[in-house]
Amino acid sequence: MVTLTTANNALKEVYVGVVANQLNINANPLLAQIKRSNKDIWGKEIVKMTTYGINGGVGAGEEAGELPVATGNNYAQIRASLKNLYGQLEISDKAIKSSSNNIGAFVDLLAYEMEGLVKASSFNLGRMLYGDGTGKVATISAVDTASKTVTCDSVRNIIEGMILNAYAGDTKKNTSVIKVTYVDRVNNKFTFDGTIYAGDELAESQVLYVQGSKGLEISGLGKIFSETEDTLYGLSKADNAWLKPYQTATTEKEISDILMQEALDFLEENVGSNINFIATSSKVRRAYQEYLGAYRRNVEIMELNGGFKTLSHNGIPVVADRFVADDEMFMLNTNDFTLHELDDWKWIEGEDGSVLRQNPGHATYSATLVKYAELVCDRPAGQAKIRGIKSSVTNPFHA
Repeated sequence: MVTLTTANNALKEVYVGVVANQLNINANPLLAQIKRSNKDIWGKEIVKMTTYGINGGVGAGEEAGELPVATGNNYAQIRASLKNLYGQLEISDKAIKSSSNNIGAFVDLLAYEMEGLVKASSFNLGRMLYGDGTGKVATISAVDTASKTVTCDSVRNIIEGMILNAYAGDTKKNTSVIKVTYVDRVNNKFTFDGTIYAGDELAESQVLYVQGSKGLEISGLGKIFSETEDTLYGLSKADNAWLKPYQTATTEKEISDILMQEALDFLEENVGSNINFIATSSKVRRAYQEYLGAYRRNVEIMELNGGFKTLSHNGIPVVADRFVADDEMFMLNTNDFTLHELDDWKWIEGEDGSVLRQNPGHATYSATLVKYAELVCDRPAGQAKIRGIKSSVTNPFHA
């Protein structure tokens, strides 16, 4: 007979390992290439030493002359706080009892719930990888209160079911829940569910964040490539040039092998960085495919960890990711990145070891999946971003 204890044991002993593997390997192509480590964690912080430049204690000289001056490596200390990543699962008491005498129905129930949790967690993990750590998903352009429709600068970070907060600066403006019910990805709009109270002052220029996440997400590529923040990992960018990645100007440019090779050559010649992963938008990927077709070049396909298949540039995977801006391309050396984690994905357990707990005042039970982690790049200067790429190219073989 299926009971609450049975459900607890299934979540703890069967599903957590499967979910952890899916989130670590299958959630996102970039995440699958990044190493994970539980080293360099001190309390709630990551504290680690990294080197930059070279050891200067080398040189030539006369047979009886002075030897080169001895000097050590250039060290810098990176400090970053572990972020709290959560995933919530909810099952009603009615659903558990209705499947109490049917093991198959119970297995299906848990499978559906876990599938939903993995889908939501995968989306948000991918979004965070390319985000700036603030939890920002969009900026409001217009609000139609009557139809509960919000127009944004972009909806690529928004999906149905997501719950959002609206802020004007540091002031939260929504008192009711903003739950996304439909996303119009052509017109950059979404509709939401929830009562609009008098205190809800949703308006143009307000910024939307994932619920409760403002300023609390992992430091993704948006943070590393930010040109507005003065510090990274507790270090001044002005005093540490190695914290500044290579970025092209935002002026429009056509995609080409030469454009990509210029960035690759710069990183290899000046930083000694060998790029092994390229991420771009689907629009830029299509432009690159059109460019290859225009010059009668074969499109090379390769397979990555996690089973992801993608085209390549000189043996480097070129992955399209929805979270990359339409006109951008990231060139990364994933060996420089580490996802530091206190532990793998785990359920939060109560004092009695149970993971399912009744929600106060409701006939439902919830379980919380958690990971304490932060993404750190040891060598930001070894990464590149090409900006301003046109989403289509002119084919010289077309009339």
